Amino acid sequence: MPGNAKTLTDQDAHEANAQWGGRFAGGPAAIMQDINASIGFDKALWRQDIAGSKAHAAMLAKTGIISGEDARAITEGLDQIGHEIAAGMFEFSTALEDIHMNIEARLSDRIGEAGKRLHTARSRNDQVATDFRLWVRDAIDGLEQQAAALMRALARRALEHAATPMPGFTHLQTAQPVTFGHHLMAYVEMLARDRGRLNDARRRLNESPLGSAALAGTSFPIDREMTARALGFDRPTANSLDAVSDRDFALEYLSALSIMAMHLSRLAEEIVIWCSAPFSFIRLSDAFTTGSSIMPQKRNPDAAELVRAKGGRITGALVGLLTVMKGLPLAYAKDMQEDKEPVFAATDAATLCLAAMDGMVRDLTVNEAQMRAYAGSGFSTATDLADWLVRVLKVPFRTAHHVTGRLVGKAEAKGVGLAELSLAEMQEEEAGITQDIFSVLSVDSSIASRTSPGGTAADNVRAQATHWLDTLGAQK
Repeated sequence: MPGNAKTLTDQDAHEANAQWGGRFAGGPAAIMQDINASIGFDKALWRQDIAGSKAHAAMLAKTGIISGEDARAITEGLDQIGHEIAAGMFEFSTALEDIHMNIEARLSDRIGEAGKRLHTARSRNDQVATDFRLWVRDAIDGLEQQAAALMRALARRALEHAATPMPGFTHLQTAQPVTFGHHLMAYVEMLARDRGRLNDARRRLNESPLGSAALAGTSFPIDREMTARALGFDRPTANSLDAVSDRDFALEYLSALSIMAMHLSRLAEEIVIWCSAPFSFIRLSDAFTTGSSIMPQKRNPDAAELVRAKGGRITGALVGLLTVMKGLPLAYAKDMQEDKEPVFAATDAATLCLAAMDGMVRDLTVNEAQMRAYAGSGFSTATDLADWLVRVLKVPFRTAHHVTGRLVGKAEAKGVGLAELSLAEMQEEEAGITQDIFSVLSVDSSIASRTSPGGTAADNVRAQATHWLDTLGAQK
């Protein structure tokens, strides 16, 4: 952010005392300044603070609480301050504690007495609650769009690899053949739920605390509906105590980010595994890998590893804020100043993770031959054999499971795949088996047979990828 917070001087102490008025005769101790000031991080709220103040000034004028002339001077002064901050010309003062006091003091310097009327009928408590909701709302809108972009990237790659076989795993052991496209579409579904959670959080937070004042409301004849509309809120909050002390919106937002970060971490872990030499399913270019300081052959998937790691930091932000809030009585307490840093940090991390994952999904190249070879390993079509016994011979599934298990044991003992057993060897375990059994033991036949809704058959994958690309408004 532009500008730097200046250190405390005698003049600053005088300014701080002037802001507080007659109650305090002396300035704060240096350590009090250090622990109390939040301008080092809450200056990130400057756009939201100016927007809230402009809406408040317009309402004060409309209700006759201040004059139209003062409101115009306030609005013009706030616009000028916004230009100063954006240009990096604004000098933030630690002595003035936070973004709200910094902007208000600068406004009074610029326009005189009119600037001192701005804080009528509001408190920093409802001011910061409003600013913070506006900031989180903006962050949700940005992250929701990033998540949609990653969904499009995944769906495009899924369409490209709708029929590319790969091993499907349970317990990280080969289970059944699937397609790479089907695997990628699983993450599209996860991200769709993530976007839903972000949008739900946005809907619930979209109420305006402005006008709740410190905790009890105000005796001035304010119009909270007017300020709520001006700031794009659906309505004002219903209870002034709750409005200034609530941080559910930040917790819900961090919760949604934590779940999304967990999803991204799972995909990042798979990318790390797929890039490793024993698998070699995919390759990332130099754009998303790094080398080793000692081993010249190394190509490390560091971008994926860092996405995986940042998930822990995002979850930590949620746990941290829950811990801050869990013991606070109503209404506001200074503990709640600790709400912004974890939210800001988690947002930065989530933004970076989504961008990095989008880049890796677009960048990776697929080793189709290696994927296909592994797709047929580990007796991955054993379930197809059991299903054939049920479907064709009408054998109960549990019996078919045991027969297939014995055939797997026989093949394993010989060091061959199921399809390499002879018909006679199979008939030793189940006399009714015919030559037709071999038609279901290939990787391609296994994948093609999984046509149930949500299954891995290539046509299913193509249809689902196309559906999401159409829904997201993407060019295929």
